[in-house]
Amino acid sequence: MNTTLMHGEQKAREPRCAWYAQDVDRVCTELHTSIHGLSEKEAALRLKTYGANVLPDANIDSPVVLFLKQFQSPLIYILFVASGIVFLLGERMDAYIVLFVLLANAGIGFIQEGRAQNTLAALKHFTQTDAVVLRGGREVMVADTELVVGDIIVLREGDKISADARLVEAVHLYVDESALTGESLPVMKNTEVMSHSAVPVADQSNMVFKGTFALTGSARAVVVATGVHTVIGTISEKIISIDSDAPLKKDIAVLSRIVSITVLVLSAFIFLLGLSFGNSVRDMFFTSVAVAVSLIPEGLPIVITLVLATGVYRMAKQNALVKKLQAVEALGQATVIAVDKTGTITKNELMVERVFVGDSLFEVYGNGYEPKGEVGLGGDIIDPANHPELLYMGKIATFGAQAHISFVEEGKMWKVAGDPTEAALRVFGEKVGFNKDDLEREEPLVMDIPFDARTKFHTTLHRVQGALFLSALGAPETILDLATTYWKNGKVHVLSAKEKKRLEEKTHELSLQGLRVIACAVHTNAPHAVTADSVPELTFVGFFAMRDVLREYVRDSIEKAYENGIRVVMITGDHRVTGEALAREAGIFRNGDRVMVGAEIEAMTAKELSHHIGQVSVFARVTPEHKLKIIEAYKVRGDIIAMTGDGVNDALSLVAADLGIAMGRIGTEVTKEAADIVLLDDNFKSIIAALEEGRNIYASIKKVITYLFSTGIGELFVVVGALLLMMPLPLQASQILWLNLVTDGFLVVAMALEPREVLMGKKRQTRNTFFVNKRSLARMVLMGCVMMVGTLYVFGIHDDMTKASTMALTVLAIFQWFNAWNCRSETSSIFSRHIFSNLYLIGAMIVVVGLQLAAVYVPFMQDILHTTPLTFMDWVLVVSVAVSIIVVEEVRKIIVRYHSGNRLQ
Repeated sequence: MNTTLMHGEQKAREPRCAWYAQDVDRVCTELHTSIHGLSEKEAALRLKTYGANVLPDANIDSPVVLFLKQFQSPLIYILFVASGIVFLLGERMDAYIVLFVLLANAGIGFIQEGRAQNTLAALKHFTQTDAVVLRGGREVMVADTELVVGDIIVLREGDKISADARLVEAVHLYVDESALTGESLPVMKNTEVMSHSAVPVADQSNMVFKGTFALTGSARAVVVATGVHTVIGTISEKIISIDSDAPLKKDIAVLSRIVSITVLVLSAFIFLLGLSFGNSVRDMFFTSVAVAVSLIPEGLPIVITLVLATGVYRMAKQNALVKKLQAVEALGQATVIAVDKTGTITKNELMVERVFVGDSLFEVYGNGYEPKGEVGLGGDIIDPANHPELLYMGKIATFGAQAHISFVEEGKMWKVAGDPTEAALRVFGEKVGFNKDDLEREEPLVMDIPFDARTKFHTTLHRVQGALFLSALGAPETILDLATTYWKNGKVHVLSAKEKKRLEEKTHELSLQGLRVIACAVHTNAPHAVTADSVPELTFVGFFAMRDVLREYVRDSIEKAYENGIRVVMITGDHRVTGEALAREAGIFRNGDRVMVGAEIEAMTAKELSHHIGQVSVFARVTPEHKLKIIEAYKVRGDIIAMTGDGVNDALSLVAADLGIAMGRIGTEVTKEAADIVLLDDNFKSIIAALEEGRNIYASIKKVITYLFSTGIGELFVVVGALLLMMPLPLQASQILWLNLVTDGFLVVAMALEPREVLMGKKRQTRNTFFVNKRSLARMVLMGCVMMVGTLYVFGIHDDMTKASTMALTVLAIFQWFNAWNCRSETSSIFSRHIFSNLYLIGAMIVVVGLQLAAVYVPFMQDILHTTPLTFMDWVLVVSVAVSIIVVEEVRKIIVRYHSGNRLQ
């Protein structure tokens, strides 16, 4: 390969090379190619030298690496150390139990993340795209992965564009760039050189980009960038450099550090305190380690995994793929959901919603491109056949609609080949009774002059009853300027200045509602010599007002989010008026809210922006860089933000947000790779299901943490209290470890499987969603104090140390059993909850009661735990004392409910 080619090839691979500012000859010279394309030999050489036209894949972890990653947690490191110490102290069974818990936790996480990884791989390779290129002057079809810089690609209506390319020729080419720029309207392309030195991607009218679609027209273009060097590829590479941990992962890390420091300090304190009261070094060392192990919630990792896996299972049944377990809980903590308009709030399907003709404004109902729907007038459903003016508009719409619509059974969706605007017009025509094929068999098409950005209208000629019927559809201002008369009630009237102003005001009125307005006009006896620049005087007929259709259930889902204290904001590349109108319709924009545009965001830092976005519900005219700044600003405010999206322009934001949610059907590969959750059915309603799961997961984890730490604090207080009261130690190290095994090993797992509560509708009281706050810590300490007082009382009434120690062990065990029922709710009485709603907890209670009986009465267990049999009266005493923890908690809950009720009044 010669030096010129290498220089051109290298330049083509520079992401910011301004090919749009160079003419076609210069581009071909730089890339050592021609408008006839490359030879097969040259293309093969370039493919071998520079690689396939593929986006960078995220590293797929091997099974071994994926399994080892499950152990990446400070809390697990602590547990490994604890199990090692217990093993060295001779308590091998306890060490094995801890290791078993850790391996089980890793196994569950490994299976779930492995399944998600495989599902994403299947999604990514579900379809293969081909491209038509010129090789040696002939058109050939190749896999899009085989495109190379210098190839001449041939684009036709409906084609997916497989590489970044500079247009060589373009005939009425309109491209859907919504996945890349967020703009919902098609972009017209041309071959003219752009003189500007720095033109945004969205404004590069002579360029086409990988991942976008040709809607109408045809073109040829020279490939200037492939794979990682395309605009999409650049975004894909940036994703790798962004790190954003889920809130749960952060919270567990913080909790682990707190536990580590607390355990070390308290263990040292107990050891030194015991020595100061005359206890032996060996006894205090064993006791300190036992207390340390009891304070370390070794059951927590597997419980968290079980809770998350249960939520993931529920979501999987609703077509939501969770890539990481922590993602579900993160959504449950979300305070802000930033939704992308196109494809997320809307279906990216234009639909005619209003038809203005004469003095009547008809309402059109339906669902996107589905050719079914009723028509109303003044709020009443009408029969189109009884309204000639509506039928006239339907006929004109059908004449001017050259797009094709088909239903894809596999995806259960409507697919459009052609301009979305014309697709919407064709669907409207079918709703009022016109079939385009049947209509054009009777009144054939003679000439079609496609929409042109310069003339701003689309013209067709049909032969109707021997004459040429001209229909023109386009921008209202253009059509009104060309019209000299207007049609009303079957008659033609002169279009006066007053009437024209009235029509212009109607256009403005519809536009303020967020509707895109298309005007139509006719000439019923047009000459044969009609061109885009020589159109005869027209008769104005009416307006079609259309909008991008809201997704089903979106409004209800947003309302539920607001009911739960979660703010929903919309991010769009559209104009602020359009964005605000759509946001009002979806229920996002409310009284008192405001709209912020990209220029305002550009002028502020993220910190400055954080002070202004409290009342913003719509961000309009934004770029991908603006989205990142918006997310950063919310994080500065202390919000936990979830971001939804489907296009490449959303990918960076999905990674940067606390939680990224991608659309599985219409979402790009880059977006799915970047997201934490993929909605396989693209149903926004699934996000609310995830919110419910997240709230319950957070509540379940908080219950378990409250239980684990309250029992640990109770055991700690018993040891410290005995030392301060100069009493013998009530519990031996083996007994503490036994309690830890029995209570943590069974009851917490049962609590993790607690049935889902109806938590939606309960707003968060604070942005601080950490599992342990002042209120929950005070609750744990209160429980610990009750356990301490009761245990020391029972221990102190016996002179026989073995009997006293057995009583202390048993009453503390029963305290913890009752405490599990207390922890099922922070405010509700245990008597208000159905006792059989969690059969797992009942089963676990039976198991732990049986184990404790074995510890007291089985000789083998008596030798290990230094216990002795208890009498019936002993059991009456310990149960009576242990009931006190239920009494105290019930009183506390009554007080909490009372104060909460007063605050709500």
